[in-house]
Amino acid sequence: MNVVVTTARGLRTVAALAAAAFVATGVSACGDGGSTPSAPAAGQSSAAAPSSAAPSPSDVSSATLPGTRYYLAFGEQAAEAHVVEGGTDRVSASIPYGGGDCVRNTITISPYGERLAWVEGAAGAEAGKLVTTLIDGSDRAVIAEEPPFSGTAPCSGDDPLVWNTNDRLLVQQDGHMALIDLSTREPAEGDAGNETLKWWAPDGRSWAAVSEGRPYATNNRKVTFYRYTPPKADASGYDGWRVRSVSADGRYVAVGWINKDETRNDGSFAVVDTTTGKTVDLPGDGAVRSILFSTDGTVLVRRDNGISVLDKRFQPVGTVTEPAGLSGAALLAYVPA
Repeated sequence: MNVVVTTARGLRTVAALAAAAFVATGVSACGDGGSTPSAPAAGQSSAAAPSSAAPSPSDVSSATLPGTRYYLAFGEQAAEAHVVEGGTDRVSASIPYGGGDCVRNTITISPYGERLAWVEGAAGAEAGKLVTTLIDGSDRAVIAEEPPFSGTAPCSGDDPLVWNTNDRLLVQQDGHMALIDLSTREPAEGDAGNETLKWWAPDGRSWAAVSEGRPYATNNRKVTFYRYTPPKADASGYDGWRVRSVSADGRYVAVGWINKDETRNDGSFAVVDTTTGKTVDLPGDGAVRSILFSTDGTVLVRRDNGISVLDKRFQPVGTVTEPAGLSGAALLAYVPA
């Protein structure tokens, strides 16, 4: 298994890691496709990001949540990338949907908030061109065909685009998967593996996936298979569950439902301890909408009434009220200060 170390700017060095533990458990020895970038400083951007909207105030406490949050808001004609830092919410980019559902279903923000990626396709299309820009919408590029990337990416399905660190993206194509390095705009080094429902921690060192129907997570480079049974009362309305965030050490995963109609779903409803298969008590009031693990151990539990901020032991740190207008947006990334 080759692990590629990248900075947030895409500089890479290659280091070999032993794969014995993965072979012993039956998981692909190269299935991680992992890489380890250095997190940029909070608020750092590859280019100056113009705001298309006046800043809106928020009662965000810098002591409670001092970093930068990145949201996607979905309007009638376009998706907007929002950057929330301190008490300021600014729109960094607006991406038109075009004639179909591809952009709305696929647009996503990288774990360190530096890149956007999405699929563009015609109305009714099931696949289209893979597009990437910086967070401010600049440096647009269409990723060309180069094996093992077919040149097209799916428009629907459960999370067709999944980040493997800040510059690397897993594209789920028919019959196989491809890792793309968006900084070079070419297929990345390393094997994408054949596991399904993959998700990486922001730094790429740990990940979770499903191998031959069995969910597993990596914890300190060891594979842990686990069992989890979601709430039966809710399960009938969905096509199963999947991981949507992974803690830095790989022990904990945030899980969410998979929509039966294959439309976009960024939410999660519980945290599972993969060493026990049991859910973790999440302090706070209000229904849980999504859960996000950050690189410094902070856990952001997004609720109907704001964000419950927890430490890595799931102890309450404080609460944050979100800026007006973002209640329906998806919180996709948090970069600590």
